[in-house]
Amino acid sequence: MENNNEKNNNRRLRPSNPDNKNPKQNYNMYWVYLVILALLAGMFFWGDNTNVKEVSWSEFQQYVSDNRIKAVNIYSNKDIAEGLVREESVSYIFKENAAQVGNKPYIQVNIPSTDAIEAFLSETKKEKGYDISWNYKPSSNFWTIFLTFVPILLLIVFWVWMVRRMQGGGAGSSGVFSVGKSKAQLFDKDTGQKVTFKDVAGLSEAKEEVQEIVEFLKHPNNYTNLGGKIPKGALLVGPPGTGKTLLAKAVAGEANVPFFSISGSDFVEMFVGVGASRVRDLFKTAKEKAPCIVFIDEIDAVGRARGKNANFGSNDERESTLNQLLTEMDGFGSNSGVIVLAATNRADILDKALLRAGRFDRQIYVELPDLNDRKEIFRVHLRPIKIDDSVDVEFLARQTPGFSGADIANVCNEAALIAARSKKKFVQKVDFMNAVDRIVGGLEKKNKIITQHEKRSIAIHEAGHATLSWFLEHANPLVKVTIVPRGKALGAAWYLPEERQITTKQQMLDEMCATLGGRAAEDVFIGQISSGAMNDLERVTKQAYAMISYMGMSEKLPNLSYYDSSGQDYTFSKPYSDNTAQLIDFEVKAMIAEQYERAKKLLLEHAEGHGKLSTILIEKEIIYADDLEHIFGKRPWISRSQEILENKAAEEDEVKSEAKEVATFIDTNKFGSAYSKSESDDLLKKDEQKEKKVKTEEGHEIKNVEEKEENKNDQNEPAKKDSTAD
Repeated sequence: MENNNEKNNNRRLRPSNPDNKNPKQNYNMYWVYLVILALLAGMFFWGDNTNVKEVSWSEFQQYVSDNRIKAVNIYSNKDIAEGLVREESVSYIFKENAAQVGNKPYIQVNIPSTDAIEAFLSETKKEKGYDISWNYKPSSNFWTIFLTFVPILLLIVFWVWMVRRMQGGGAGSSGVFSVGKSKAQLFDKDTGQKVTFKDVAGLSEAKEEVQEIVEFLKHPNNYTNLGGKIPKGALLVGPPGTGKTLLAKAVAGEANVPFFSISGSDFVEMFVGVGASRVRDLFKTAKEKAPCIVFIDEIDAVGRARGKNANFGSNDERESTLNQLLTEMDGFGSNSGVIVLAATNRADILDKALLRAGRFDRQIYVELPDLNDRKEIFRVHLRPIKIDDSVDVEFLARQTPGFSGADIANVCNEAALIAARSKKKFVQKVDFMNAVDRIVGGLEKKNKIITQHEKRSIAIHEAGHATLSWFLEHANPLVKVTIVPRGKALGAAWYLPEERQITTKQQMLDEMCATLGGRAAEDVFIGQISSGAMNDLERVTKQAYAMISYMGMSEKLPNLSYYDSSGQDYTFSKPYSDNTAQLIDFEVKAMIAEQYERAKKLLLEHAEGHGKLSTILIEKEIIYADDLEHIFGKRPWISRSQEILENKAAEEDEVKSEAKEVATFIDTNKFGSAYSKSESDDLLKKDEQKEKKVKTEEGHEIKNVEEKEENKNDQNEPAKKDSTAD
């Protein structure tokens, strides 16, 4: 019941769309069905409940003679008469009970004429004295006509309404007749909120790439006058949440042109030919709005590489959609002024025909933000948040390596929610740290029941990770360690991953050794191992297999890589023999065993510090890098990010010092110059005279060279004069 109430509240609290000038009326279609049902029920219950039987003229005369007719209605203009049957004669005429026949049973007869039936009725009443009456009526009453034609009219109205609804003219989504229409949403200057490059933080390289598209849409003559052509399309490639869709919207906002947005899955339906029809309709509409931008999000849903086998694993509908898209982008037709932007995080599975020049002319890689980009993204998302002086943007950027733009937005929102739960007026640094922990590690479970023995085992495990990460050069620097359960983990250690461009074998081995530190600590200091290292073993095994089979970092299998960069994994066969597979397994086991023994050796060397660290961890439950520095001393190595920041600071100091020297030199020349203004003017005049003299001499020498070349009397002179002229 609570969930239903929440759903109803959400429905009532939906905000209105102020940007839509013609909003659709939301009404419940069940009211239409209820009205139709009520009309039919009224016709059934309150209608003229009559039963009519057609008889011949002779039968009618016989019934009147037998006094079985109570009254007669004569319709003069139609030569029809209706006789009301007496109650006691209903079963005789209709062969049924009176309850089955109805309240007013009639017989209907075609009369020869009104005079004939009137004469017959008068004669019968006079001879036999029956109580029979007759009267004249027009063709029929209104109620009879209404009951006759209203059901037909209702059916017609219902059919027209259903057709309009299927064509998209009614409320709700489009139906059968509009199934081939494009579902693209149009954003122009009159609809929606305008997004520009100012709203896109980071992505400096990607913005430079798409800036050319914006300039072409703004000033096409600058390119067409030189013979240049508009690029057909650009493919935005990158991990999820990096801002591909936002960048495409910013391009449309900067160019101030119509922007069609559609998802790749919107082209595919259960009906054959629908996808291709929607592609045609999309580009037809785009040509009418040209110049414009068509943005296809998640294009891998329709642009997946076509199979070689037409009968196995193929999808004709998807392939026909892809073929139509290829034709529209670069076929015989002209799409002048229509630029196609597409986004995907699976560029490796796209069809090669889609990626060739002339369709997607360029691929723009939108990668995960680095340190500087994360600082800009944090500044954008911190604008609406009330923060205090304790929040350091640079610190937050360093604490979130590998986070995408969407992840950073989630961190800022989560920090605001945490501060609101604590009734704070401002969001503080500790709220952001808790938000990062909440997103990375999961929800903190302080009430989870753990015995003292289990707590000690977890502390020794996590202290093993921390100790090895402190003494291994290339291990990721530690941020904090906790034994408070989070998510599915009973303990966790937070590190700052090094954002390396390339990684050496020794760096990977150090990371592997640090990861095995928890299992090694259990083995050395407890004497038995537990299931707590399952995740560590999984990571180590995958890393070892990648190093040996993909990166060629094995002594027995050097310089060999069995990695398939096309994204089509080896399903039915492997690119190596069974003997090679056994050798890979042997090398993986040997590498992991070597690093495990190395981890145990380092822990034995620093057993005292590890014991102190685990004791503090049991008492405080959370320790930070400062605690490790207090126990083990200062770390012999600095992190890569810290090194980059120090180099950057040194460069900034050097630039400042050079600028200071230049400013001092300018001030010195301004106030302590050796020459006065008049003397400097005289020097300038002398320099100008010298330049004129040199030019005159050069001209004179060139003239002499030309005269002597014409005479050609001396063969040695031309070489001399050529060298002089040079």
